[in-house]
Amino acid sequence: MASSSVQPSPPSSTASPAAALRYEYPEGDFCALRPDDPAYRVFIDSLDYLSPEEIIRVKDAVCFSDKAHEHQVRLSGEPYITHPLSVAGAVVEWRMDADAVCAALLHDVLEDTGVSKTELAQRFGTGVADLVDGLSKLDKIEFASHQEAQAENFRKMLLAMARDLRVVLIKLADRHHNLQTMSAVRPDKRRRIARETLEIYAPIANRLGLNKMFRDLQDTSFKLIHPMRARVLGKAVQAARGHRKELLQRILDSIRAKMNEVGILAQVFGREKSLFSIYTKMEEKHLSFSQVLDIYGFRVVVKDIPTCYLALGALHALFKPVPGKFKDYIAIPKANGYQSLHTTLIGPFGTPVEVQIRTEEMHHVAQEGVASHWLYKDAEHSGADLQIRTHKWLQSLLEMQSGDSSEFFENVKIDLFPDEVYVFTPKGRIMALPQGATPVDMAYAIHTDVGNCCIAARINHELVPLRTELKNGDVVEIVTAAHANPNPAWLSYVKTGRARSKIRHFLRTVHNEESAALGERLLNQELKTLGVEPPEIPSAAWERLVKASGNRSIKEVFTDIGLGKRLAAVAARRLLLAEDAIPISAAPDTLVIRGTEGIAIQLAKCCQPIPGDPIIGSIKKGQGLVVHTHDCPVIRKSRSHEPHKWIDVEWEPSPGSLFEVRIDVEVKNARGVLAQVASAIADSGSNIENVSMEGDPEKLFTRLHFSIQVGGRVHLAHVMRNLRTIPNVVRISRQRSEVET
Repeated sequence: MASSSVQPSPPSSTASPAAALRYEYPEGDFCALRPDDPAYRVFIDSLDYLSPEEIIRVKDAVCFSDKAHEHQVRLSGEPYITHPLSVAGAVVEWRMDADAVCAALLHDVLEDTGVSKTELAQRFGTGVADLVDGLSKLDKIEFASHQEAQAENFRKMLLAMARDLRVVLIKLADRHHNLQTMSAVRPDKRRRIARETLEIYAPIANRLGLNKMFRDLQDTSFKLIHPMRARVLGKAVQAARGHRKELLQRILDSIRAKMNEVGILAQVFGREKSLFSIYTKMEEKHLSFSQVLDIYGFRVVVKDIPTCYLALGALHALFKPVPGKFKDYIAIPKANGYQSLHTTLIGPFGTPVEVQIRTEEMHHVAQEGVASHWLYKDAEHSGADLQIRTHKWLQSLLEMQSGDSSEFFENVKIDLFPDEVYVFTPKGRIMALPQGATPVDMAYAIHTDVGNCCIAARINHELVPLRTELKNGDVVEIVTAAHANPNPAWLSYVKTGRARSKIRHFLRTVHNEESAALGERLLNQELKTLGVEPPEIPSAAWERLVKASGNRSIKEVFTDIGLGKRLAAVAARRLLLAEDAIPISAAPDTLVIRGTEGIAIQLAKCCQPIPGDPIIGSIKKGQGLVVHTHDCPVIRKSRSHEPHKWIDVEWEPSPGSLFEVRIDVEVKNARGVLAQVASAIADSGSNIENVSMEGDPEKLFTRLHFSIQVGGRVHLAHVMRNLRTIPNVVRISRQRSEVET
């Protein structure tokens, strides 16, 4: 562990040979790196875009980092300073500011040495200290698992990134260098880090438009996870390069000649697909290497946007285009700011030829994405537009925050794979959504309130189910209603992290509100059982209960009771013990329910109680009050062995809602009998939710299983009486399950 402070040490005539290797910076510090060290020299020479004062600060950061890590070496045996120097070198390639370069040099000092954030702030400024803090892991916090730690570290990094984009650029440079120096790491850890890179860091690089970094991270991770496959595939690509060299040169020459013929000044060059991209295509489409024909593609870089379309026309005159394989990312850029025209042509001998056409500025953005803002100051318009897009995405990350870091992690991962579809609002606004997105995703992309109140959708003027997948070019209209609420079933088909996060937040909030109301009723009932009215208890006793329970408010105590995390009887006795006045118990009250309170009160699926049934309730941890019928076979054992867990419950006189119940109707096999039974149920004022059937081996009878809605036990009796009037009905019974569902 390095010292918590890096103190300058003056030169001495009696210095040791090791000390003689140190040299003095203008600030008075001494650094163990030799001034003629090649890596150091290359790094310092690359700082020519910074001012002299900034270069002095960067040199100071090099020295500070070297001193802080002086007793540490990498697993490869190299001095630790080689790593921060390489990370800072990547940041310098992007021409980032002095604060970012200093933060890259110091990115591990908070995590791996005794240096404090305060010390960094005093020496290099709060800007550098905040950047380094955003890059540091949360090692001092105890987590239940590696996955939870990873999720929380990821959340911290992304939230720091939302405040300052430089955090993630430095982090990507850090991960990139770590991957390149993995040979000394044990194989299982190597594979884990590589998989994490493929799942998280490579998609972030892609989302920020850092195409070169994205490809490097993918290919290096692929080689670490599947070294043999990568070697075999690499050799196959090299062989193909030799075999197809003449064909590729012919295509390249043809394109260049065509550009000259039509008077377009263009740079034309070939590009090779990355190993990981080829491997993914082979995996997904079950192809052999010889069947992957588009290993090579071509880029045409021209001076401006109108020339892009002229070049496209010239290429379509040269080789026939493949129908449906043209994409205009200039008119509709990708979410990460990427712009180009993509077309696939049929080249010589029927070879498919992929061509990308773009301007010089678009090429910069395609290669370096958001980093082009620092790299290419002349690309002001594009850079500003990309910054705005990135800022919107980062703000959407902040909106996805929830109490559960694993949930946040999951939501963001969903948003990191934006294979997009482009759809239109009725007013013509273009919206980019991930592949497989539904109208619900679009509703939440427009506004949280639109998503929460969504009830239906029209695609191309036709009503469709909310789970319908959107396609490119769809015109989508969202239908809302003022009192509508999100449906938990939406979580099974929404695709965006934003929609998933907002639905969960709403359901969690409603659940907590309902649980708090139920908990308050249960506690008040328990107090009345003990002969005390809640208003009689002084506020000091309530405050003591909150403090003793570890909650922040009495509402949280109510929520815990409603969710079954705390017993109402225990809370009531604690309240009264605080007053030293527990009265003699009165006759216990019964909890009155409507059955439509919401998530906090659930009607058991096994027996499906309806108004009129004698009922009893049990608090289930995390679920609230679960209500069963008295004769439910599922609870028979629990009621006899654990009577203290059960609460007397009764129905309100007029709940005024419909409740689901299952009935079995056995009928003779006769033509039209199902229609007769369905008609009788409808005539009785009941809705049919679901129907299924099974026949006996001799095909004499059929058993119909109905799930119907009734107002209560009296209504159900009326339905069953009507069914008995049908001559072909043999037997009717109410269905109950022997297991809890």
